Amino acid sequence: MTKAAFPPLTLDDQLCFALYSASMAVGRLYKPLLDEMGITYPQFLVLTALNDEGTLTVGGLAARLGLEPSTITPLVKRLEVAGLVERKRGRKDERQVEVSLTKAGTEIIARTPCLAEALLGKAGMSIPELKAFKAQVQDFGTRIAAAAKD
Repeated sequence: MTKAAFPPLTLDDQLCFALYSASMAVGRLYKPLLDEMGITYPQFLVLTALNDEGTLTVGGLAARLGLEPSTITPLVKRLEVAGLVERKRGRKDERQVEVSLTKAGTEIIARTPCLAEALLGKAGMSIPELKAFKAQVQDFGTRIAAAAKD
């Protein structure tokens, strides 16, 4: 075993902890707003992906969100019970389930700009600063994901 190039980092020096803490803080900021809409953060992500992409298969949703299909299926079922999405057997392949927004789901998405407004108001950053930060985080995530595949 080779000697580590760096000494062990403290928790506050860990990048992973900073990202985790920031993600948790955003979740706490969003929670009361999402509660008013009657959805959870993971459900918000599913609805947003469907709004962005249109109809997706469960596998397509899982790929888009970086989750396993087994995680997506119960989310979609709860959203269907709430009347926010519709599930149908695939037109080309009946083994696949296609998911799309209902009118009620589209109405929920129309209410979500308040999330970005809340984040902008609390972050103390300008819109260009937040966009640049998001781009850096996305680039970092892309690089790490690519490295993990190697």
